[in-house]
This record gives sequence, C-alpha cells and structure tokens, in this order.
Amino acid sequence: MSLRGRRTLPSRTTVRVIVRTLSEICVTAGTLIVLFVVYVLFWTGVRADSAMDGEIGKLQERWSTGPVTTHDSTPAPARAKPPGRYTAGASFAVMYIPRLGADWAKPVLEGTATGTLQRGLGHYDRTARLGQVGNFAVAGHRRTYGDPFKDFPQLRPGDAVVLTDGTTWFTYRIDNRPYTTLPGDIGVIDPVPEKSGFNGPGRYLTLTTCEPEWGHSHRLIAWAHLDSTQPVAQGRPSALTG
Repeated sequence: MSLRGRRTLPSRTTVRVIVRTLSEICVTAGTLIVLFVVYVLFWTGVRADSAMDGEIGKLQERWSTGPVTTHDSTPAPARAKPPGRYTAGASFAVMYIPRLGADWAKPVLEGTATGTLQRGLGHYDRTARLGQVGNFAVAGHRRTYGDPFKDFPQLRPGDAVVLTDGTTWFTYRIDNRPYTTLPGDIGVIDPVPEKSGFNGPGRYLTLTTCEPEWGHSHRLIAWAHLDSTQPVAQGRPSALTG
C-alpha cells in the first residue's frame, strides 16, 4: 500500500514538549509583566521620593547657609538666556498643598523635561517667575515617579497652594475645580488664560497634570491667584499652620 499523501502525526512526547515550552513562555511573560508593574508602581516611586527629598534638603541647606540665588548668576556676556531666569533642571522653591496631605511637600525645578519631572514638579520656563505679575505655571506627574498629583481632582476653590523660595512665603488660592483639556491647549499657561475666569493681568498660578489617572490623553488644569505673601522670618503662613 502506498504511503504517499499520508500525514505523520506528532508523537505524544513532541506534544508534551510543545505544551511545556508554551507554558514556560507564558509564565516567563507573566513574571516580566508583574516585575514591570512593580517597577512602575513601586520602584519609580521610591526613587522619586528619595530624589524629591534630596532636592528639598539641598534647598533648605542652601537657604540656611547663605544668600538665596534663584536664578542663573552667570556673568551677562556668557549667559545664553535672558537674565532673571531660573537655572534649567535646578530646584528653586518648595510647594505645599494642604488639601493633598498634611505632609505633602514637593520641590519645584526649572523646566518640564522628563528627567526634571522625575525629581519633582517642573516650572514651565516660558512662564512668569514665582510671585511676579503673569502666570507661574507648574507641571507634575499624576502617577509614577512619586505620584505627586495623584489626588489632583480633589482640589477645590479656596484651597491654598503655598510656595517658598527661602526668603518669602507665597500663598495662592485655587479659583476653580480642575478643568479638563487636551495636551495641545497651551493657552492654559498664558499670562491670562482665556478659560481661567481671570479678567486681566495679575499674579497667577497654573497647575497641570495628566488625565486620566493612568493615561495621558488629556490634561487637568487648576488656576489660582496670589492671595498673600510674607517674609520667611515671620514664620509659616496661616494656610500651613491651620
């Protein structure tokens, strides 16, 4: 009898090897996914918290040992940017938001580059300096890298956002519930944002973060106005002492 055209079925041993190999691949893939999730949820947070604590520690040490320098002191002929700008990637202030926790305190650094936002909040470099007329705009991660703005949706009108540059306390007050927009809506950090409700020039603050919580298809925005200032020498402002 001819064997032409007859199919040869794999042996039971071959089937077992294939099944075992696929199972091992699935287990390995599952393990890698779990490790990645642990890295994203835990390890990046540990590293970011340590980095932020380090930035605050450096600021406090600088403020306690000498004059505060919040901008680039490079001589004018060698300076590659307009005078009065903060130093890119360097911390210059600490932000407190009581609504987000009694111990919530984050350093503010110049710029919004990826590496900068892994060490704290980032100041949009084209916006006003802290406390000056204009819009002092700040970005922060919603999730990962310490989750600084995880509870951003909890912000309410009247909430205090307090910052210090080592010489002065600046207390801003939130004016609106968080507003949702698209990433391309750069007008939210204009000197007078069109949709903020502000009627003219003033001393404003804009906070931005990602939306949804684990995505980045949209942005959450909160606007605030400067409510009061006081010298650091007079102690902490009432917004922080309760």
